[in-house]
Amino acid sequence: MKKINVKKMILTAIFAAIAVIGSMFSVPVAGSKCAPIQHLINVLCAIFLGPWYGVAAAFIASVLRNMMGLGTLLAFPGSMCGALLSGLLYRISGRRITAYLGEMFGTGVIGGMLAYPVAAFFMGNSSATLFMFVVPFLISTIGGSILASVLCETLARSGLLAYLKGMLGDESNEGNEVHNTDGRGKEGYNNT
Repeated sequence: MKKINVKKMILTAIFAAIAVIGSMFSVPVAGSKCAPIQHLINVLCAIFLGPWYGVAAAFIASVLRNMMGLGTLLAFPGSMCGALLSGLLYRISGRRITAYLGEMFGTGVIGGMLAYPVAAFFMGNSSATLFMFVVPFLISTIGGSILASVLCETLARSGLLAYLKGMLGDESNEGNEVHNTDGRGKEGYNNT
């Protein structure tokens, strides 16, 4: 039986809360509310927590956003597909670029297409089409993924990314590119 990581559960809840608060700053595009902070959080979840915690954070955020009137049912396919693909690609490759690209394709294309049946059958939108939400979802996810890449690359260069991941129990070597000969990052944080 796998040990439950309480730190990861707490961080999942914190990330979900940040996504909900961040959705207060959304932009309406073609019938959907584009919330780039959700996509930033999806990438951070992929890198720090993995795909399953990321999907949980996206689901919790979507439920809360809908309960509070800050989102629509389209939040579910939009956020959860991106979180899952971002987390899986990052887990497989260990490269941050795959987390960014996974978020963009998962949310923009897969989530955008899966939004069609949600809009048509659950929301009663008779004018919805298969590709109607792809462009608005892409706009939102590209913005959030750019924010995530700036944040994560800055953390990686400083050595904090590996340090923070180590605090969560992640023993991967990702983020350790800035090692000195003594095993410490540029800023003196132990990356191993």
